[in-house]
Amino acid sequence: MVWKAVVESTIGTRHCQNQVPCQDYGAVRVLHPAVVGALSDGAGSAQHAEVGAQVAVEVFIQELTEQLPEWLSLQEADLASQAEAFFVEGIKTVVQSLETEAARLGCSVQDLHCTLLGFVSTPYWIAAMQIGDGFIVVRPEADASYELLFQPVKGEYINETVFVTSTEALSAMQVGVRAGQYPFICAATDGLEKVAIRLQGWLPHAPFFQPFQDCLSLYDAQQQQDYVQSFLSSEALNARTDDDKTLLACLYQPEEAPCES
Repeated sequence: MVWKAVVESTIGTRHCQNQVPCQDYGAVRVLHPAVVGALSDGAGSAQHAEVGAQVAVEVFIQELTEQLPEWLSLQEADLASQAEAFFVEGIKTVVQSLETEAARLGCSVQDLHCTLLGFVSTPYWIAAMQIGDGFIVVRPEADASYELLFQPVKGEYINETVFVTSTEALSAMQVGVRAGQYPFICAATDGLEKVAIRLQGWLPHAPFFQPFQDCLSLYDAQQQQDYVQSFLSSEALNARTDDDKTLLACLYQPEEAPCES
């Protein structure tokens, strides 16, 4: 069995029109028997949002990677109690790094405002966290329903949420641990919420997720990247959302799975 993973970002049409760079960032590392991933969406009102998103993801991924031996040494019964402490440690390091970057740029840390979603998953459990909007969806087995781990945090006004750089970030952080096999994981920034999640009841829309699960199962790495990038930049999708979009998908499956040419 092996993890397969892909992550891609595209700039939203609104940002293209306004000559604003893509303010999303995502990364994933396959570290058998685990996979770690993280996504961030920089605040549209933040002067250096794209920098904040990249720093947050790269630092958090590095923290999760360095913590991995400790994660893997835990007994299943201890995961729930320890996961939040591990994530808090990682968030504090992220914030310190963002403060350092703000000082280097000569700006306020608020100019690096960004959300953050992350997870560590093995064949036996998944631990995840979320600060702000966006989503993480999992599927325990091929014929099961897709499940949303956390409801995205929305503020009183449109596009308002909680950022990792906010004073209330740690108190607003959502943490979840699920034991058992969750071979399919899909995470995305809020640019994909309206097409992937039924906002009434916060239920994942299965026809959105199934093609990405099939893509990981059937295609090689380059084909996976091409497929996801083509979807994210498609006219059909841009007609429904003008925001930046980042999608990360992982699948745990047998190594001998067939590959289409």
